Amino acid sequence: MFPTVARLELDDLLSQLVDRAQDVLATQGRLRGLLQANRAIATDLRLPVLLRHIVEAATDLLGARYGALGVVAPDRTLEEFVHVGMTDADVERIGQLPTGHGLLGILIDDPRPRRADDIAHDPASQGFPAGHPPMRTFLGVPITVRGEVFGNLYLTDKRDGVPFTAEDEELALALAANAGVAIENARLYHESQQRHLWMTASAEISRQVMVGADNALATLVHRVQEVADAPFVALALHTTNQGTADGGDPSKGAGNAERGGRGNGGEYARVAVAVTERDGTGSAHAGLGTDASRAGRLIPLAHTLTGRVIAEQQGLRVDDAELDALPDERAARTGPLMVVPLVAGGDQCGGALLIGRDRGARAFTDGDLDMATSFAGHIAVALELARARADQEHLRVLADRGRIARDLHDHVIQRMFAVALGMQDLAQYEDPSNADRLNGYVEDIDATIKDIRRSIFELRGQGPTKRGRLRTALDKIAEDVRPALGFAPAISLTGPLDTVADDQLTDHLLAVTREALTNTARHAHATSVEVRLAVDGDMVTLDAVDNGVGIGDTTRRSGLDNLRARAESLGGTFTATVPPAGGTHLRWTVPL
Repeated sequence: MFPTVARLELDDLLSQLVDRAQDVLATQGRLRGLLQANRAIATDLRLPVLLRHIVEAATDLLGARYGALGVVAPDRTLEEFVHVGMTDADVERIGQLPTGHGLLGILIDDPRPRRADDIAHDPASQGFPAGHPPMRTFLGVPITVRGEVFGNLYLTDKRDGVPFTAEDEELALALAANAGVAIENARLYHESQQRHLWMTASAEISRQVMVGADNALATLVHRVQEVADAPFVALALHTTNQGTADGGDPSKGAGNAERGGRGNGGEYARVAVAVTERDGTGSAHAGLGTDASRAGRLIPLAHTLTGRVIAEQQGLRVDDAELDALPDERAARTGPLMVVPLVAGGDQCGGALLIGRDRGARAFTDGDLDMATSFAGHIAVALELARARADQEHLRVLADRGRIARDLHDHVIQRMFAVALGMQDLAQYEDPSNADRLNGYVEDIDATIKDIRRSIFELRGQGPTKRGRLRTALDKIAEDVRPALGFAPAISLTGPLDTVADDQLTDHLLAVTREALTNTARHAHATSVEVRLAVDGDMVTLDAVDNGVGIGDTTRRSGLDNLRARAESLGGTFTATVPPAGGTHLRWTVPL
């Protein structure tokens, strides 16, 4: 038998052995739990899902009743707060979720682990809002990604009621380290997916632009809307506009003159196409409706985001577009905004692409800006190649028409002329009845020769509906209104109007000219009026200037309203101003 003292020592040793075995089992259980938690957070690479998995794994591992992960914003507040443990009723009672003050803010300013046995008595605590469930114990650890703090992991109310221990802190730190790796992988995965979407969209839109698809630009803004998850997208093309002469506003809503207008000869970007609403189907191809009210609006390049991007040929992003952008550079609800340049190479920038998300949505990152800029560069190259291809095709058509005109002039007309001369010579030897018939044939040949010459003239212009029709019709309008005016109006054409004006634009130009001259005859009491039609870059401008009594105060301006409606229907602008010397200056400008 063992002595009593020896037996007591043996019992003590056995008790210590059992305690240590239990500690080993507990440690093994914690390590097993950590491994399970690590597996749980690595099951999904979607960042929103991953963040929730991290919080759920941490609460299970450390036995906490509540858990949260706060994502730190650049301004050192919490831009996102993912939480578990609270019911929907609790969240509704609390209202606004934490933004990073009090005890939560300590970890943002000093990203080191922090424990508290009683939150209410911690010096940094600012208390709980009304309706917040009671919480006592607290553990917070930072989550770092590539050496930078991504966010903080918060755990409260350990289920056994005891404070969090140093071992709990070590486990939380280990889990946070693995979470940082998982978050970085999720970011890389998301970036690769986004880059793939941008590249696919670039290939699709470039192909449509190159083949000259009618809805290529509408497809462009819808695809960008889908890929960037941005309700507002606009394509603005660089142009030189004369729309502010004599103080006229270049377009309704284009911004105040002091914020960008340069007066006569100012530079602008014209909105070619824009979209501000989703099509409701989740696909950019399901519906290609665009915001027609924005098309044709002019964005001044002076002191604007668009102008800065075009001048510097570098994309930029802002978090609050309402503070930094003109109304035409954003939608009413736009918060985060990216503006990227359309640079096809060299020193010329063809315009800018504006991409905006609603206020409260996720801000754009540098990665988003880089991908959007690359996309815009590809589209700019496609637009430039399509333009060059169209120019080559146009030159080829003109060359063919020139060749046909030369052949008609040098061969067909000469042969017909020789036949007519021969018939005239033959007629003098025939009896009168045959001579009259031969002379009639000669007259028919002369008429045919005139028709061929007219066709040659039109071929050397733009076709049977262009140059001859526009110039002749303008002269006819001038002759028609001459009696009412009491003098002949002056009409001048500058630039290749006969080449660039299609039938629809020609009809509008004739109608606007007639309306302007008729208004002058009825109301101006002028002694001179000049109508100038000109092509300036990608714009066609019609100016009607008289030396009459001016616009006057009458509110009945149906004629001017018609001119404005015609311009806006083509995406253009209309202004009616009084020059310094008096009279009236009507300016009607539309894009080609």
